[in-house]
Amino acid sequence: MEGTMTAPGMVAGRAQRERAESFRDHNRTVFETQRRARRGPTPEIFFTKHLDNSRIVKADDPERRKEMRSFTVAMSILFLLVMTYVWQHFSSIEVGYNIEAKKLQVEKLREENRQLHLTEAQLSDPDRIDRIARQLGLDTPQPGQVVRPDGSFSSSAPVLAEVQVSPAILQ
Repeated sequence: MEGTMTAPGMVAGRAQRERAESFRDHNRTVFETQRRARRGPTPEIFFTKHLDNSRIVKADDPERRKEMRSFTVAMSILFLLVMTYVWQHFSSIEVGYNIEAKKLQVEKLREENRQLHLTEAQLSDPDRIDRIARQLGLDTPQPGQVVRPDGSFSSSAPVLAEVQVSPAILQ
C-alpha cells in the first residue's frame, strides 16, 4: 500500500510525524521544568490526614426546622391528593369494566330467555301435543274423564255420585 502512495501523500504523513514529535519534545521540556521547580530533589508525597469529627455538634436551626416541617406537610398533602386522584381514576376504570361485563351478561341472558320462550311455544303447541298423544295411542277424553287441578269436573260431563262417610261412623 505504501508503494502506491504518491509523493504528496508521503510528504503529508512525514509532516504529521514531525509535528507529533515536536509536541512530544515540547511536553517533555515543560514536564522537566515543572519537576525542577518542585521543592527538594524528591517528588511530592501526599499523606492522608485522618480527621475526627465525632465531637462536632451541629447547631440547631429553628428556622430551617420550621421550613422543613412545612415542606413535609405540603408534600404529604400533595401526595395524598395525587393518590386520591389515582385511586378514583382506577376505580372508575374498574367500574367501567364491570358495567361492560354486566351488559354482556344481560344481553346473553336476554338471548337465552328468548330461546326458552321459543322452545316453550314450540313444546306447548296444541297440534304437536295432539300428534304425540295419537302416536302414544291416546284418544280424545270421554265425558267425565277430565278432572281439573282444583278438583272440579267439566260442566258438560256427567258427575259421578260420591259418598261421604262421617268420622263418627268409622270409629
